[in-house]
Amino acid sequence: MNKIPVIIKREYITRVRKKSFIIMTILAPLLIAGLIVISMLMSMSKDRDFKKIAVIEKVPGMFRNVIKDTEYEDFVYLDIGVEELKKTFVQEGYYGILYISEVVTEVPNAVELISTKQPPFTLLERIEGDLEKEIERNKLLSHNIQNLDEILKSIDVNVNVTTRLIDDAGNLKETSTVVSMILAYVFGFLMYMLVFIFGSQVMRGVIEEKTSRVVEVVVSSVKPVQLMMGKIIGIALVGLTQFMIWIVLITATVMIVNTAVLKDIDVTQITQNLPQSIMGEEKQALTAEKVNQISPELMEFAKNFDTAMNQNWPLIIISFIFYFLTGYLLYASIFAAIGSAVDNETETQQFMLPVTIPIIIGLMVAMGTMTNPESSLSLWCSIIPLTSPIVMMARIPFGIPYWQLAVSMVLMVITFLAFVWMAAKIYRTGILMYGKKTSWKEMWKWLRYSG
Repeated sequence: MNKIPVIIKREYITRVRKKSFIIMTILAPLLIAGLIVISMLMSMSKDRDFKKIAVIEKVPGMFRNVIKDTEYEDFVYLDIGVEELKKTFVQEGYYGILYISEVVTEVPNAVELISTKQPPFTLLERIEGDLEKEIERNKLLSHNIQNLDEILKSIDVNVNVTTRLIDDAGNLKETSTVVSMILAYVFGFLMYMLVFIFGSQVMRGVIEEKTSRVVEVVVSSVKPVQLMMGKIIGIALVGLTQFMIWIVLITATVMIVNTAVLKDIDVTQITQNLPQSIMGEEKQALTAEKVNQISPELMEFAKNFDTAMNQNWPLIIISFIFYFLTGYLLYASIFAAIGSAVDNETETQQFMLPVTIPIIIGLMVAMGTMTNPESSLSLWCSIIPLTSPIVMMARIPFGIPYWQLAVSMVLMVITFLAFVWMAAKIYRTGILMYGKKTSWKEMWKWLRYSG
């Protein structure tokens, strides 16, 4: 077994010296940080393209001026037929035609928006909201309520739910579902990419050595199992090195953002939603003054940034390293076995589908976990070893019971050890076989071979 470190060193040094490793090591944190920032900004962004929309009512005046104009939307009420306007609305500079039927008060889908492009969700939401409020107002007016407009104005409120987690000691920590969803997406997708990419590198490396007949020379002084484990562990260390560099670069980026962009924003003081009676008048005035000086977009970004920093990062990082190593070792051993059983990369297609299906299922469940992390499907897929590396990393930002994490880790260790043992039995037979088309049945015979 003393020859395994030599193989590990060779695999590690050969790969970390490649330009592709250096480029991806530098670019990946920037891409991840950019993905997080873009996701946050998109959640806060509004449609900035100006749209002029023609409004045609089946009963003229029924909803006249109900849908209010905005800085980027202008609703023009016309007394003209829809069919006639369909032919010319684009030439006349209209984004679309909003047709309101007279039965809209009874039939919900009696409103149509005709346009040449798919309208944004925010536009549809605002049109529906304005029409719904007016229909509700007209129905209330039918009950002869006095001063109805003043009453409706006085009861119109907006509610923003602030989520906080409480621990066993009674301490509260502010959280954000949006931030947790973004982190779940990033960690789930990143785990999927790393396990698949580095696992595939093992398979391609085995095939290259086999087709070039280099392996025949190597196995004369090294056991096939030692060669396989050295290759797998060496590439695992490459991935671990890359991840550690990412942590350093991302930490530096976070510090720069915190000191350069958010240095004058006290998120705890400004964004914390406390009853005004708790704060003194002087503090209220100070807080109001600070809020007025900061744009809403920057304020929202600062709040989400602060919430992201309050995540349990030690647990997240340790869990990511554990699931990357065990998930990679599990799938890399399978890829190594497949690579040893074929003569070229084309022949791997018949074996790749059963291997990639669990990975793809794990990614799909991880995406669903963003909306429902406590579902039975997410729970079981975070426990089952073939999908747990991806799904568990998507669940951790939402907070999970430690017993579930412990069970998942124990099963993961047992499973990857079993898969490495089985892959080693296939590898030692397949690595020296040439010219024979291998099947699953043949690989099963190798697995049972005890010689």
